Amino acid sequence: MIHRPNVTDPGRVIAHRGASRVAPENTLSAFRAAAAQGVWWVEFDVSLLGDGTPVVHHDGTLERCTGRRGPLTDIAAADLSDLSAGIRHGDQFRNGPLPTLEQVLDVLEELHLYANLEMKPHDVPTGAIAAKVVEALATRPWARERIITSSFGHAELAAYRASAPNAPVAVLFEKPPRNWRVVVDQMQAAAVHLNFVHLSESLLREASSFGIDTRVYTINQPELMEPFREHGLTSVITDHPPLFLELDDWARWAKE
Repeated sequence: MIHRPNVTDPGRVIAHRGASRVAPENTLSAFRAAAAQGVWWVEFDVSLLGDGTPVVHHDGTLERCTGRRGPLTDIAAADLSDLSAGIRHGDQFRNGPLPTLEQVLDVLEELHLYANLEMKPHDVPTGAIAAKVVEALATRPWARERIITSSFGHAELAAYRASAPNAPVAVLFEKPPRNWRVVVDQMQAAAVHLNFVHLSESLLREASSFGIDTRVYTINQPELMEPFREHGLTSVITDHPPLFLELDDWARWAKE
């Protein structure tokens, strides 16, 4: 029987890149805002700079979030002080840093948040980002129970699994292929994450029957998820948790 790590799940509503509707995505401000909104789970992305420093940033390029042109690998840790990750999100965030993974882990520990850490390999060699994530989490004893690692790059996820055989992982799909269970089994994954538009009752029932959590991204319309709650939906990943938490029935579901 495949061993599936037990990931303690204290909540069903996950803040996508932090509370990214009210603060710049993947920033310390966004994670603090998510905690203030009442969620215990956040999702964030990890990419590598040119010098191998892991930072919390979604894209392989800088422009969308920082206003600076060029690939992320063009800069090193020494350049971070010249960048703002909140420049496009209002004056109050203008000086917000592009955070390193270590800085984000410090905030998660401080706020006792749980997290889905998504590895973004971009154009770096396979295994490079996995090695950095393993190294960072190894120094945080609490991470084993509070962080699940995922990636669309299944080769990267396999490299992470090889280096951290007992750490919880989730397999990310846009649309799950017919053999999605094979991939989940190969990774010994605790969960499958997929685009909400491809969610189905049959997938939920199958995942639940094998003890696999199912989480959907990025959903900002509670009514679309209403039919799936009773069929085993584990969590929703949303840009704005209050959309769910301010509805009485969803708030009760989130606490179950």
